[in-house]
Amino acid sequence: MQLYLPIADIPVNVFLILAMGAAVGFVSGMFGIGGGFLMTPLLIFIGITPAVAVASVASHIAASSFSGAIAYWRRRAIDPMLAAVLLVGGSIGTTLGVLTFTYLRSLGQLDLTIALSYVALLTTVGALMFWEGMRAIMRVRRGVIAPRRSHNWVHALPLKLRFKRSKIYLSAIPVVVIGIIIGFLGAVMGIGGGFILVPIMIYLLRVPTTTVIGTSMVLTLVTMLFATMLHAMTNHLVDAVLALILMVGGVTGAQFGARAGQKIRSEQLRLLLGLLILAVGIRFAVELVIRPGELYTIREIGVTE
Repeated sequence: MQLYLPIADIPVNVFLILAMGAAVGFVSGMFGIGGGFLMTPLLIFIGITPAVAVASVASHIAASSFSGAIAYWRRRAIDPMLAAVLLVGGSIGTTLGVLTFTYLRSLGQLDLTIALSYVALLTTVGALMFWEGMRAIMRVRRGVIAPRRSHNWVHALPLKLRFKRSKIYLSAIPVVVIGIIIGFLGAVMGIGGGFILVPIMIYLLRVPTTTVIGTSMVLTLVTMLFATMLHAMTNHLVDAVLALILMVGGVTGAQFGARAGQKIRSEQLRLLLGLLILAVGIRFAVELVIRPGELYTIREIGVTE
């Protein structure tokens, strides 16, 4: 069944979009991530322009993160102070990201920038996660205990705050900087950033795993909601019809993904997630080098009098 998307300006198969939403929701539920790094490329692969894909997926990620954040809040698995400091940086980064997005679009370089960013980010993160997952599996097979993580240079920085829920004493500087980076990437690339934020908070900031996922979801929820509002007001690229269909599929798939994730060991999950991220990055790289079917495109650049 074909449905016309008013903002994307193309007809799409409703069942295909629902299936994509369900598949990404399944992955999100299994790995505990937002799924924007996967949804945005999939939409681009089926013909939706990168600008509309990024803006529309932001609303989908915000909706997906809402239910998760509520569940973690009820379990007291969110650090309010840490989330607040992250959001200070996240708000700044999201604003800068939307401004950069608008500027690149005016230059006609947005599509290429998004594609190159995905190739660089996904191949790097995917390879690192795959390698770390392989090492974890080898340690388990050999019966080797992972080395205990000690404090690093981040914990020597000034302007320290006490995050009571997470039971850590940490400088606000790296927390704000990380928030800026995640907010910027979310606005420009349409990713929630959970697959980047969670490892950074665990391995760099030493945030306990009991609070890291819930706190990450709060940042994703607020920054993606903010990005959706800014994209809608400045660029008018949020396709509500597309976002709604994705939400329906995503909520359904997430329920099955969460159940599947509970049956797989953590090191195997990291390995599978690394492979998935790496595969999407390689697919994007292939898209950049293959010869397109149409060598010329027509784009409206404005009317002069």
